[in-house]
Order: sequence, then structure tokens, then C-alpha cells
Amino acid sequence: MNLRETILAEHSKANCNKIVTWVGDSQKRFDGLFNLFLNSEYRINQRAAWPLSYCVIAHPYFISRHFAKLIKNLHKPGIHDSVKRNTVRLLQHISIPKEFHGEIMDLCFHYLSSPTEPVAVKAFSLTILQNLSKQYPEIKNEIRLIIEERWEHETAAFHSRAKKFLKS
Repeated sequence: MNLRETILAEHSKANCNKIVTWVGDSQKRFDGLFNLFLNSEYRINQRAAWPLSYCVIAHPYFISRHFAKLIKNLHKPGIHDSVKRNTVRLLQHISIPKEFHGEIMDLCFHYLSSPTEPVAVKAFSLTILQNLSKQYPEIKNEIRLIIEERWEHETAAFHSRAKKFLKS
């Protein structure tokens, strides 16, 4: 399979699943997908982000050698929403290396409190913060304050995740 051509062929769930199946449990194939994800061509990196997230959810160890680059990528100016969304989606499902906890918390707090971030990015960020709050209970009050501050401006999806957090 020519992965680049497959990514460019179409943006669909079927194509995403095709790529995930092709990667399977191959670290080498995943590494190729990750390199395309970091590509500077916006169409390629935004389309590679979706199958990348599903590959990592299925095989969390795939991302370990790329973790620093994954997080560095979130700091790029003008990063596409799909890249952010799929990155924070996968971060919900993995054990985040301790050395990145502070940086990821900062990013998630920023996403959560921003009026311009898409709701999925906020919802996934809230789950990441909830996961990290088990190790850092002192962040719970800050999360609650942001939820209260943003409540009236947010969607049902945000409210759903926020209610789950507040109940825990």
C-alpha cells in the first residue's frame, strides 16, 4: 500500500479503518504513518491524524518512541483542529509519561478555557485532566472553576463531560 496516496484518496471512516487495518500491529508501518502525520502538508497531516489516533488507542506502545514529537506538534502555530482533536483523543487512552504531565496539563487547561477551541478538543482535554487529577488532586479545583466559568457558553457535549467530572 502506498500510504500517502491512500491518505490523499479520500477522507472517510472506511479509509481510516483501511489504514488502521493495514498498520495492524506493525511498529514500522505505524512509524510511517506518524511521519506523514508530522508532514507539513496540511491535507496529509490532518487526514493521517484520524487513523493515527485509532492505532495508538489499539496499541499504546506505538507512540512511546514518538511521544516528545507528538507533544511538540501541539505547539505548532496554526495547527489544524483535526490534528489537535485526534492527538488529545489518543492521550485520553494512554499512560502519559510523567515527564510530560505538566506540559500536557498546561495544554489541556488552555484548550478547556479557550472560547475558540472546538468542543471535542475541550471534551477530550477534560478527560485527560480528569485522568491526571488522580495523581494531582490539587488541579481539581482549577478544573471546576473553568467548568463553572465556561458552562453557559458551551455545548451539550461539554456539559456531559463536565458532569461526569463533577460527579467523580
